Amino acid sequence: MKTMKNFLLLLAAVFSFASCEKDEDKIYLSSIQSGELVATESTVVLSQENSNDIVLSLAWTKDALQISDPALSAIDVIIQTLQVSTTQDFSGVVSENVETSLSKAYTGAALNALAKNIGANPDVANNVYFRLAAQTGKNMTPVYSNVVTVAVTPYTIDMSLGYILNADKAETDVTLYSAASDGQYLGFMGATAWYNFFMKEGDGTVWGNDGVTGTAFLMSSEESSWNFWFPGMGGCYYVDANTNKKAWSALYIPSLTLTGDVAGTMTFDRPNVKWTYAFSAAQAGNITFKVNGTGRLYDSSTGTDGSDSDANLGIETLVSFAQNGENLIFGGEAGNITVNVPAAGECTLVIDLSNPKQWTVEVTSGSAEPEPVRETLYMLGISEGEGDWNFNNYLRLYDEDNLGYAGVADVNSPWGYQIAIEEGNWGDVYKLGEGDANAGTLAFNAENNIPAPDGGLYFFDVSLKNLTYTLTAVGDVIYYSGFNDNWDLHPMVATEMPGVFTANITVDTETSKGFQIVLDMGWKVSFGGSKNLLFYRKNDNAANVEFDSTIRGTFSLMVDVIKGTYILE
Repeated sequence: MKTMKNFLLLLAAVFSFASCEKDEDKIYLSSIQSGELVATESTVVLSQENSNDIVLSLAWTKDALQISDPALSAIDVIIQTLQVSTTQDFSGVVSENVETSLSKAYTGAALNALAKNIGANPDVANNVYFRLAAQTGKNMTPVYSNVVTVAVTPYTIDMSLGYILNADKAETDVTLYSAASDGQYLGFMGATAWYNFFMKEGDGTVWGNDGVTGTAFLMSSEESSWNFWFPGMGGCYYVDANTNKKAWSALYIPSLTLTGDVAGTMTFDRPNVKWTYAFSAAQAGNITFKVNGTGRLYDSSTGTDGSDSDANLGIETLVSFAQNGENLIFGGEAGNITVNVPAAGECTLVIDLSNPKQWTVEVTSGSAEPEPVRETLYMLGISEGEGDWNFNNYLRLYDEDNLGYAGVADVNSPWGYQIAIEEGNWGDVYKLGEGDANAGTLAFNAENNIPAPDGGLYFFDVSLKNLTYTLTAVGDVIYYSGFNDNWDLHPMVATEMPGVFTANITVDTETSKGFQIVLDMGWKVSFGGSKNLLFYRKNDNAANVEFDSTIRGTFSLMVDVIKGTYILE
């Protein structure tokens, strides 16, 4: 009724605006005149190949109220709803969408999803009916346009798989599995710390983190959504993404323990999503064992804090496997698992979790345990004081796939520097392959030190997989961005302490996506993180620094880019 009252008030305003020569002069408002609806196609055959193409467009004229005095015009208060159904009289399932423009275009994926939702049969032609319903209020009887019929042949949508997309929404080869095709997707992922991603369903719906609240582990398919992210520990995660509940969880499994005919702690092969254990078999034949562990569950109730305390933040959860024929099942009580050892000697027990439809276990001949990934590299001699070298300057792992390490150092290195892979180990170091102080290649235990630039602050980016290094100078000013949802660069000034910068910040509106620390005007180097630790965001592989969007006030922000820390008070 509120809509009708508003309409009558607007109509009264129109009448009062015009002066009548006689009290008996009357102005009449007719009912809605229906618009005309047209379609660009009468037949559409859909396929995966044209899922991203525009396959059908609709256009219509504006439904309008008519007024008897041509000198006046009726105020536009009409609600137009596009209705779609597989029944000509629209008695079956009807898709309704309020339209504010005079046209609508469908991609193949969008039309295919629409056809599925209204009950169209896949792989055969279905008559799909379109019409416009016009109303002056939601409680008013609508006026309908002409009905347009389009023969649509949808393709079968496989809703059993959820496809993991990277931060740029590009395809990866990782999937989660919904056995009942009911919107709950399960599976294991080998994730690096702070790995962030999206998930796409078979109907093309892309899910990300809820961008309105910014709460970790809540899901949204709206355009405002942004990427999901894992906690600050890399390794094995059991993922449960439920599109019906619009929530997901990540069960972190730091280790698995074997008991029985083989006993020990397994090693996780993150890139291949496998757990392995090397052992010496006395003879060929069957062995029986159990697999147990203790994980930590992260969901919307726990969130993540982005620091080492993430390991204690999740909910302690017992994990185990049991055997079901040739496959493994996860959860519940640990069950006996029996596998065949092919031959005596060195063997490797492999639990393969890479295929979400089928988790398997086997024993192979030979030893195949992966090398552990180091979390830290040390720059020997980069900040020389009184002639001594030490392990005080370090780079932190940010990209496990490429063994990428990054950090800032206050350079004072007259003799050049070396990159050590282990604290206290002076023998296993990388030195100069080719290059200069700004960029080049590394060589293991080479002859010459890596040349250092002139003294000052520098950001280091090192890849042990590609054996490369690059440096970026850090000036006397760095920047913060994101407070008050303002993504301009705001300066932070240097203090007397090398690498420490400060700024005073007033927060008077919502800060919905956290903030970043940026080292340069070109956004080449930026940091996210949480709980007083900063993380390099190369290719957006770390979340923004967390900030409670409800907080208001004036804050003092202090950043130490060498230690990779911040304090916000």
